[in-house]
Amino acid sequence: MRLWGVPIVILGGIALLGFALFYLLDHRGSGAPGLTQFEPSLISDALSGLAGMTAAVLGIVITVVSLLVQLTSERYTGVAQMFLRDRTNVLVMAYYVVTCVVGVFTSLSLRAGFAPRVTVIVVMIATVAGLVIMLPYFAYVFRFLEPTNLVTRIQREAVGDVMAAATEQDAGAIVEGQAPAINALEELTDITSNSISGKDKIIASRAVDAIKDLVVGYLQVKSRAQPAWFEIGERIKDNPDFVAMDPESLRELETDRTWLEWKALRQYLAISAEAQNEMPDINYLIAIDTRYVGEAAHARGDRAVVDLAFRFMNSYMRAALNARAVRTAYNVLNQYRLLVESMVKANADDIALAGVKHMIYYGRTSYDMQLGFVTETVAYDVSALCELVHGRKAGSGLDDQMLGMLLDLDQPLRLKRQETGLQGIRKAQVKLACYYLVTGDRGRAQKIADDMAGEDRARLQLIREQLGKVESKEFWEIIDRGRNFEYMPPKQRAQLDAFFELLPAEGTT
Repeated sequence: MRLWGVPIVILGGIALLGFALFYLLDHRGSGAPGLTQFEPSLISDALSGLAGMTAAVLGIVITVVSLLVQLTSERYTGVAQMFLRDRTNVLVMAYYVVTCVVGVFTSLSLRAGFAPRVTVIVVMIATVAGLVIMLPYFAYVFRFLEPTNLVTRIQREAVGDVMAAATEQDAGAIVEGQAPAINALEELTDITSNSISGKDKIIASRAVDAIKDLVVGYLQVKSRAQPAWFEIGERIKDNPDFVAMDPESLRELETDRTWLEWKALRQYLAISAEAQNEMPDINYLIAIDTRYVGEAAHARGDRAVVDLAFRFMNSYMRAALNARAVRTAYNVLNQYRLLVESMVKANADDIALAGVKHMIYYGRTSYDMQLGFVTETVAYDVSALCELVHGRKAGSGLDDQMLGMLLDLDQPLRLKRQETGLQGIRKAQVKLACYYLVTGDRGRAQKIADDMAGEDRARLQLIREQLGKVESKEFWEIIDRGRNFEYMPPKQRAQLDAFFELLPAEGTT
């Protein structure tokens, strides 16, 4: 109504009101016949003019629209085809063409003493309507070609195509229906890449989110899909991402029923590589959306897709470390921790434990690459996971295993005597020990204290002083996580003295 109805009513109303006012004045003064009482010899030129006017309007519409579509197509591929598939665009163009043709035939239907009154009135109304809808249609085209609307349209059409094809009974239709899903993912990737190059963060973010929305929408109907849908069909097997894969890996995608999710996350990996230097915030969004995919898959009981989400999270971490992008690794780890937390809350203990193992691995790897801050981030994140597990599953095997991993994180550093990297890890362990003391779990706090038996006492004293001074959970700079790593709640901070009393006497092990 806002785009079409209101403008048409306003424009048409103003025109009709103006015409009626002046016509009534003329009619009352002259006593001329009514508006619909036509004289065949006098309206022949007018009818020809109506047909010509509609043709002229059609020419204007086509010229303006084609220019807009062409300009947009230079930046975003597939726009022209999308425009031609749109029902509104087809109907408007068809309306102008039909009106022109009817106008031509009407102008030729006049006879001496006969005027087809109904036909002439219809042509008049159709011509007026064509003039009135021109402005709203231009507004519609502008809105249609807005990048955010293009992204939404691609995602919505792709979900519809996937739902229809995946549940189709005919095998041939299923094979044909796989291609639109791949094309949609690649179109969204192209839009993201072009937006990154053009520094258009809003459009890039929306396109990245659209890929996630497509996958999450697909997961809702995946359980109803036909077995043939999960086979990589003839229309998509030549796609570069599939051609480059080992045949055994392709068979695994078919066995796990994950070719579509793999393709979507593979697009994320390509986008993250491009955005690493140009627009690193996109990598943070990619990690967020990958977490959403993993959580949605677990909610649907799709373990294969959950494992896939973790594999791609690992790939994001590896890419960030190779690029020495500390900020990106820091943000990806935040989403990694949240994904593990969701697995803990969903009682997927084996998945959560595997995630923590990978976090420990990247923590050690980052330190070998002299990216100590990433290692410290891993320590604090694993410490937070230990608190979560202890609070929900105290005494479980998962609780002990995660604590053991945290204590082993700095083992290679100690063997190499890389003492400068231990401080941040030890702070995370001290914080966790104080949490255990608050909850009354003295045994686990003692385990952490025993692990610090050989530590330099001066460094431990420095850690104690630094942790005791942090009284605000807010860091003095703006950070995405919103909390200072070293902050402890008052009750937890009050246990610092009690923890350090648990430490073995100096010189003992």
